[in-house]
Amino acid sequence: MDDRLAKKLTILADAAKYDASCASSGAPKRRADPGGLGSTTGAGICHAYTPDGRCVSLLKILLTNYCLFDCAYCINRRSSNVRRASFTVEEVITLTVEFYKRNTIEGLFLSSGIIRSPDHTMEQLIRVAKGLRQRHGFRGYIHLKTIPEASPWLIEQAGLYADRLSINLELPTEASLERLAPEKDGAAIETAMGQMSERIVQAREEKRRFAPAGQSTQVIVGADASTDATLIRKSASLYDAHALKRIYYSAFSPIPDAAALLPAKPPPLQREHRLYQADWLLRYYAFSAEDVAAASDEGMLALDIDPKLAWALKHRERFPVDVNHADRELLLRVPGLGVRAVDKIVAARRHTRLRLADVARLTSGLKRARPFLIAADHAPTRLTDRLDLRARLAEPPRLPEPPRQLALFG
Repeated sequence: MDDRLAKKLTILADAAKYDASCASSGAPKRRADPGGLGSTTGAGICHAYTPDGRCVSLLKILLTNYCLFDCAYCINRRSSNVRRASFTVEEVITLTVEFYKRNTIEGLFLSSGIIRSPDHTMEQLIRVAKGLRQRHGFRGYIHLKTIPEASPWLIEQAGLYADRLSINLELPTEASLERLAPEKDGAAIETAMGQMSERIVQAREEKRRFAPAGQSTQVIVGADASTDATLIRKSASLYDAHALKRIYYSAFSPIPDAAALLPAKPPPLQREHRLYQADWLLRYYAFSAEDVAAASDEGMLALDIDPKLAWALKHRERFPVDVNHADRELLLRVPGLGVRAVDKIVAARRHTRLRLADVARLTSGLKRARPFLIAADHAPTRLTDRLDLRARLAEPPRLPEPPRQLALFG
């Protein structure tokens, strides 16, 4: 790799690290045809994830970090004093193929600042994906960040070549967008997300290829005054309206000349971690947005305990529950019991009455579950109502690692 291209890669890989929505799970299994290269697996191609779900095995870059927009929270905004660079379409294709052949990456996550116009930028992104698929027979994972202002026809073309498409919502309220990103239109973003969702559903019904891994979006945490409850309610509405595969929360790290934007709330990285846990409750534990909001204090999730434990402590009248008789839905509300543990409990109790030791073999979270469960040999009596129960179960918050791009060479 020549020095000029290496310098561009350094700038544009670093510029892409602020985009969280790069997980690759959900792509269908496929292998390259003879003469082609690349493959995916249905479980996702990534070798590793950061604790909050960020993928770290894709070549994650921007086509360019020049941008016509001046979003106050973005490091690459028009008025930002950062080093600028741009790849050509052929340079991105070459980098992807060469890094894949070195077994350094298994796919591509490609986004871009807005240059010339949304349509022009979208055309360049599509040319990269189309070139990889058609000229190189690339069967690996491709995620394209699409531009809501671009022509619907271009979005349709992008879905023919990408595994996943995404449009960043960025901020949860229209008022925040107007203040911090005046060139963006929240209604237009959601309209584009809705149109993309319709195309994905239609393609599946017609058994044709269009973004088979679905769509995702990103919401920034900490750049505005929105509470965690507001973010969770917005996320739930997005899941319902647009059949999203995933919502990614990105902690806002204030740029020095924009630090005054950060409201007086808990550190964004800690909030991001709890929001991912709350999002998990929405997706897999049948919690509603109002359930999660009710577990917060003045709209903010606790930092010393996870949202599921917070909900249980605020609804002690629902506990303890009998592990041998309670419905699956109620067992899913017990702190310390995950989905797989609950399913194992439901299966095991068909054949025997479960004791506390049996539960311990099915979950590693017995310490948290114990005050909320009744077993054949265990009744917590007044333990569930102890005033110091929260302090006994609280743990120091574990912060997710800051986003990092893996070293691609050298």
